[in-house]
Amino acid sequence: MLRRATPLSAAVRSLSSGFANITAPLNFWGGKRKASKERNNGENVFEPATGRVLCTLEPCGSTEVGQAVEAAKSAFGTWSKMSGMERARVMIEAAHTIEKRREEIAEMEVVNNGKSITEARLDVDSARLCIEYYAGLSSTLSGQHVQLPGGSFAYTRREPLGVCVGIGAWNYPFQIAAWKSAPALACGNTMVFKPSPVTPVTAVMLAEIFAEAGAPEGLLNVVQGGQETGSLLCHHPDVAKVSFTGSVPTGQKIMEMASKGVKPVTLELGGKSPLLIFEDSDIENAVRGALMANFLSQGQVCSNGTRVFVQREILHEFVDEVVKRTQAIEIGDPLLETTKMGALVSRPHLDKVLAFVEQAKKEGATVLCGGEAFVPSDAKLRHGYYMTPCVLANCKDDMTCVKEEIFGPVMSVLPFDTEEEVLQRANDTTMGLAAGVFTRDVKRAHRVVEHLKAGSCFINNYNITPVEVPFGGFKMSGIGRENGQVTIEHYSQLKTVYVEMGDVDSLF
Repeated sequence: MLRRATPLSAAVRSLSSGFANITAPLNFWGGKRKASKERNNGENVFEPATGRVLCTLEPCGSTEVGQAVEAAKSAFGTWSKMSGMERARVMIEAAHTIEKRREEIAEMEVVNNGKSITEARLDVDSARLCIEYYAGLSSTLSGQHVQLPGGSFAYTRREPLGVCVGIGAWNYPFQIAAWKSAPALACGNTMVFKPSPVTPVTAVMLAEIFAEAGAPEGLLNVVQGGQETGSLLCHHPDVAKVSFTGSVPTGQKIMEMASKGVKPVTLELGGKSPLLIFEDSDIENAVRGALMANFLSQGQVCSNGTRVFVQREILHEFVDEVVKRTQAIEIGDPLLETTKMGALVSRPHLDKVLAFVEQAKKEGATVLCGGEAFVPSDAKLRHGYYMTPCVLANCKDDMTCVKEEIFGPVMSVLPFDTEEEVLQRANDTTMGLAAGVFTRDVKRAHRVVEHLKAGSCFINNYNITPVEVPFGGFKMSGIGRENGQVTIEHYSQLKTVYVEMGDVDSLF
């Protein structure tokens, strides 16, 4: 239940505004917001920028999950029978509404997540573009015709799966809801989406937008809750597929639960990605890339290139410039245009990230800048979850800060000498979500990328994720892909039909 004393736009622009009296359930199915019966189990949701209570999350139990899945199942009968063009019209209308409400959605994302308003606007744009992209693909779904001997033939049909479940992460709440729902809906499926309990607010806005766009009731549904709610969704017999973004341990549990029903899964999990910077790199672009690879969204990005390998010849020049730029990052009120780094998502997460920095120091790393809790000068922000972005030097491959995903604004810099050496070190991880290389040598760039064991690679840039391009990982970083044309295959199933044009040639 969300309680506010003032309209949304006024409240989010004044972080000192209070919340009271106005209630708005954050669950959505059957075309409207729904209150949960599990009110005694509600948990506070906090505003990262101020540390105050934003709303109370009321988790969905088996009854609510059942109702949401049933609504999706009912809508599937209508939506799956519509032509691709008809589905596209609804999706395009939803995209237009997102564009009109861009500022409102972005501001609410900032209040619930803590990232800067500049980044939040880009996230909303990515969500809109994703819906537009898959609207365009919805009318192109087709099978294959195969001519066989004697005039017989076979053909394939690409058909929807049914009710799909999306389980989102807290670092990109609105964007992930769109990235998961858009390809599912384009293929003719319906969806029940569960946001992270840390950032539950904006997913229901997306569900409402689709309803306003003319979608059948139950097309996109939202249920709130934590691990128990997610388990109910994964085990539900009417759920055909589960798509999850989050940590490796949780992804493993979801894969295990889905296996009980032999349900396909898409898993976009964690990373400990390498960024390789060779001595012939354009230093200015390499520095910019390293900052984008580590400090975007307060470092809370699964694909971040947090292991920055720098060839020894340019190590000092690179580090000096990175530290200078890092120290200049403006930290504070994420709703201000001048802010470049907002608040981390929660107090426990902030404490966890700061503990990683302390552990790094104990293991011999040198803090070149940052790595401390930060208290903005604005009194209304003094209880927010801020820290100074950190650059660590004298790092070694066996250090905790280099081996484990920190998920905060902490960059580990490691020197290297040869291409062969750095490739071996870069691939020495159980994860393989992303990787990057900076070099002016075109042959080297493609040679290195060929040998990097990662699903999403960048040459002379980092953390660029156009919706037209597949995104996902190797190894323990996940299964399947988000975005791009290939994702259609993850939200549909192939039916083969054999047509006999002659007599049956029987052996009996």
